[in-house]
Amino acid sequence: MRRPLSLQLYAAALGLLEPLAGPLLARRVKAGKEDAARLGERLGHANVTRPEGRLVWLHGVSVGESMSLLPLVSALKARRPELALLVTSGTRTSAELLAKRLPAQVIHQYIPLDAPGAVRRFLDHWEPDLGVLVESELWPNLILGAHERRVKLALLSARMTEGSAQGWAKVPAAAKLVLDAFDLIAPQETETQMRLKRLGARTSQLLNLKTVGEALPVDAAELARLKTAVGDRRVVLAANTHPGEDEIVIEGFRQAELADTLLVIAPRHPGRGEAIAGLLAGFEVARRAAGEPLTAKTTAYVADTLGEMGLLYSLADVVVMGGGFLPGIGGHNPLEPARLEKPILTGPHTFNAASLYADLFAQAAAIEAADSTNLARHLRGLDTYPHIGRRMGEAALAYADRQGGALDQAMALLEPLLPA
Repeated sequence: MRRPLSLQLYAAALGLLEPLAGPLLARRVKAGKEDAARLGERLGHANVTRPEGRLVWLHGVSVGESMSLLPLVSALKARRPELALLVTSGTRTSAELLAKRLPAQVIHQYIPLDAPGAVRRFLDHWEPDLGVLVESELWPNLILGAHERRVKLALLSARMTEGSAQGWAKVPAAAKLVLDAFDLIAPQETETQMRLKRLGARTSQLLNLKTVGEALPVDAAELARLKTAVGDRRVVLAANTHPGEDEIVIEGFRQAELADTLLVIAPRHPGRGEAIAGLLAGFEVARRAAGEPLTAKTTAYVADTLGEMGLLYSLADVVVMGGGFLPGIGGHNPLEPARLEKPILTGPHTFNAASLYADLFAQAAAIEAADSTNLARHLRGLDTYPHIGRRMGEAALAYADRQGGALDQAMALLEPLLPA
């Protein structure tokens, strides 16, 4: 398989830069973006012995993609227990969550950089029989390196923005070669399917893994303790917020002037907890990660911990989903609060979950708020008429309950690619 000049130059450039990867990764460690103890994995050096037998490798770059793999991992373990399973991801947050939620004996590693040496070491060690990538991870050296070793490849719940499609269209031969390396491509929605077909990809039926899953786990004893601390107050939870969104939510909450209501902010990246607390001037603030207790006097609670979203959604009366109030992030999966019967507010920029939100809006299970002023208006409305919020939550749960077929669909698509 001869690679086009664009991919040859790409591989050569990364090969020349590879000796600089160590210092660059060390700089990312200082910024809190890499795990110092596991930098070797980013260079393709495994820290775990490969299990004997056939191995299926699954990859999701960040938290949302990684969490969408969990039902698939559980199904593979149940139906094909003899297969070894390796899950890779690219962020510290995803690694920490996967450490808590992956079944026993499923291995997690960081994905290697897309440099020739790192990719070679990764593939030499793990020798996967099948690679399952989700959403938008198109790393040419890794994909083509696996394909050249006759690894079966699937791209599930594929998502490609128009900007990415236009970028790949500038190197059509490279795009065609990378996409042809996949034995299966299941797009998430019709827009992605059309973009992939324009680039020459062969696609199967639509599949969205983010519609799969059960309600997030909840520590019942801790939920009871928090509810006691909250008392009769209502709770507005701002979930998975990003920098710049906290200010919008805080301003909207201030403008709403809600009596007897606790604001809880759970940032997408918990390391921002201290910075968020600094934005809450005038509130009586407690930070969960710092061990500061939630009391009757607390008016704003920063839930800067990992793996507790089920607990926080269960505590909330209204959920304000982050990721959609600023351009470029694309929103986060609304089915997590929906499965716990919560009314949802979000911003207008939710292209990552556009079809899910469109359905929830249509069924009056979620509301879009363009800015802090609109957010304040909707928060006041749900506070004045709490029965509307309850009906929204019931509609959200009913919608979530209807989405379970995607897992069976995914397993049926993967069945021909699984090792015999």
